[in-house]
Amino acid sequence: MSVQISMNIDELIRVYRDGLLHDTLPFWIPRSVDRKHGGFFSALDRDGSLLHTDKSVWIQGRFSWMLATLYSTVEERDDWLDLSRHGVDFIENHCFDSDGRMFFWVTREGKPLRKRRYVFSEIFAVMAFAAYGKASRDSAWTQKALALFQKIHTYLKTPGLLEPKVIPKTRPMKGLAMTMSLISAAQALQDAMADPFSRQVVDDCVAEIERDFLKPEFRCVLENVGPKGEFYDTLDGRLVNPGHSIEAAWFILDEARRRNNDARLIKLGTTIIDWSYEIGWDHEFGGLLYFRDARNLPPTEYWHDMKFWWPHNEAIIGTLMAYQLTNNAKYLDWYKQVHDWAYAHFPDSVHGEWFGYLHRDGSISTRVKGTMWKGPFHLPRMQLYCWKMLETLPKSGQ
Repeated sequence: MSVQISMNIDELIRVYRDGLLHDTLPFWIPRSVDRKHGGFFSALDRDGSLLHTDKSVWIQGRFSWMLATLYSTVEERDDWLDLSRHGVDFIENHCFDSDGRMFFWVTREGKPLRKRRYVFSEIFAVMAFAAYGKASRDSAWTQKALALFQKIHTYLKTPGLLEPKVIPKTRPMKGLAMTMSLISAAQALQDAMADPFSRQVVDDCVAEIERDFLKPEFRCVLENVGPKGEFYDTLDGRLVNPGHSIEAAWFILDEARRRNNDARLIKLGTTIIDWSYEIGWDHEFGGLLYFRDARNLPPTEYWHDMKFWWPHNEAIIGTLMAYQLTNNAKYLDWYKQVHDWAYAHFPDSVHGEWFGYLHRDGSISTRVKGTMWKGPFHLPRMQLYCWKMLETLPKSGQ
């Protein structure tokens, strides 16, 4: 469904609401649901046909969270709650290793295929357990979420428990991805239960992003820094992912909303959006570039100038949230710009949902709709959040 932002707010609400309920969700349900072995498939062709049956553990957590969140915020539909339970049961029964950590990739039956040194599978399981616990009003699941979140924290804060990506004696590094993901998981816990531990984690992670990853001298947020925010003048050290930074920014803005529109957090979140949008927007072809170099040197990743679906989802949320919180017309202009470009290039008018991977000029790189990474998460989250944010804006604000 392609639409221009010049439409009024009621029409935009329809774009997001109907896109979510009548396009995105019907593409994935029932195609992604494995009724025989549990859990969800994600590797789908353009028309929704199955490409392979191995299962991404990330997708199990993300889709389970999405379904439970829809149940809690849109409508208490039994099918959404049942499918969320379908996902969390698969996670609990098949996705944990004997050491309490989780796999990254399993077979259709749930046999382990791959385990990574990162704890992102655990992050998404926390979100799923917390959201399902809230939706089902079953505190046992929220307690599971909290226990797993505490275990994640232990792994991250205890040297040697997780294998490092780079040998720390030579060049110790930490990444933005885990720090920002902890905020999202902690917020999911906050939605489900009053928990001072998760609130403190949010405070610590926001402070860490501001202190260590923001680099005013480059007007950007780095993906990788030293343990105390040291800048490494290397390929990894100069790496900027504008979509990732904008996602971190709106997590911070969302926290500002949760704290009565906290002015300091709004300033921090909008500063990140300013820098990330400015460095990320492709002024020649439109859309957001995937990677940039902080010193404007050439990025070396071969997909650096591709246009992926998810950074555009995050930028649509981030710019609209920034406008909602500040009423600054700049963010409305950016929101219009990224919405228009995304809706002109990603949606599939024939089979529904969005293509995930475009060339720099906006042409389709691959027709695939789902992978081990792309599933029903970034797009439906964007549609839900924008639908609900627009309902809070005055109808004259266009």
